[in-house]
Amino acid sequence: MARFDSLQAWLAWQEQLHPRSIDLGLARVAGVYQKLNPTQTKPLTVTVGGTNGKGSCVAVLEAVYRAQGYKVGAYTSPHILRYNERIRIDGRAVDDVDICRVFSQIDAVRGDTSLSYFEFGTLAALCLFAEAGLDVQLLEVGLGGRLDAVNIVDPDVAVVTTIALDHVDWLGNTVEAIGREKAGIFRRSVPAVIGDAAAPASLRQVAEQIGAEVYQLGQAFSYRKLGETWEWRAGDRAYCDLPTPAFKGEHQYRNAAAVLMAVSALQDRLPVGELAIRTGLLRASLLGRFQLVDGKPRILLDVGHNPQAVGTLVEYLSDYFPDITIYAVFAMMRDKDIATVVEMMRERVTTWYLAPLDNPRAAEPELVESYFRQLDMANVETGFADFSAAFQAALAAAGPDELVLVFGSFFLVSEYLAKFS
Repeated sequence: MARFDSLQAWLAWQEQLHPRSIDLGLARVAGVYQKLNPTQTKPLTVTVGGTNGKGSCVAVLEAVYRAQGYKVGAYTSPHILRYNERIRIDGRAVDDVDICRVFSQIDAVRGDTSLSYFEFGTLAALCLFAEAGLDVQLLEVGLGGRLDAVNIVDPDVAVVTTIALDHVDWLGNTVEAIGREKAGIFRRSVPAVIGDAAAPASLRQVAEQIGAEVYQLGQAFSYRKLGETWEWRAGDRAYCDLPTPAFKGEHQYRNAAAVLMAVSALQDRLPVGELAIRTGLLRASLLGRFQLVDGKPRILLDVGHNPQAVGTLVEYLSDYFPDITIYAVFAMMRDKDIATVVEMMRERVTTWYLAPLDNPRAAEPELVESYFRQLDMANVETGFADFSAAFQAALAAAGPDELVLVFGSFFLVSEYLAKFS
């Protein structure tokens, strides 16, 4: 008999089951996976890691392979509105009934092994993908790489997007240390795509030490923007006159280039035509990444929550909103580099509205405000009861031709989409 009969009940229980919400290591989850899948059979697998850009790469890969007619599974995190978004088959979120069914299967075989919320979700995705008869599964690393739960599956191609300081309590306090952790998804004789020409040396060093087939942007492959189009090249392979990626920002060309390298590396086993590539670049969609909501004023949503991601946000604002007055509704998690993010955005934001979040990891507005005082910034509004109040205040202050920016956390963007979309 199932322990619970609703997805919400399962998730609430999982959040309390394991003593630590983040517990890196593969022994527990790999042991349970062995019981669920003794033969370790799997579809072709692309694993995507990195600090920023993982979700974008998975979304483009998903769109390209679906445009070619393949059956595709995609596992991503975190979700924006519904937990089901994390597990997609053929572009559709899996329903509550199927997730609850595999949660029950996992619970039945785990014995006394304690699993974290993320580990339960990873195993559920792998079980559902195994049932679905997929052509390819796309797995996004949750945290790090070497000890992340998705690393119990050997990839057929591994992609690492960018490396930056984030999650330093778990991954190390230098980009070289973090690079070594991210490189943990690479395998001997398996294509390892590095989507950053300036990646820390440790990333490539680990890949070469284990004997992976390394393909790094700027060395094995490249891209070039040509007005309204762009081109991609890797050796004697090339795609020319490509459409601008659906996701905006210079960094999305780098992400798209890494995707094309991964597709190329799998071409013999999973052939893809140029039409599918063009279609996928245009069709890819993702909530919360430079997501623009038309209106007066316009509203821009971005989940960027570390300095590297916010750096791309600054570039995007300079390119698309160079002279627009911006009102920012802002919140971040307590373990993030709040001061650096605020400093990076100080010249672009006219007034900040600090939004409370109902999340134990969130920095309280009082703590966030202390960073503004340290930076000698007085253009900040606080004292709001909840996100809605902060957002409505920013909306009221902004003129019809100005911009309200909601950024700093997945949870903040989720609040907006749940209440105002």
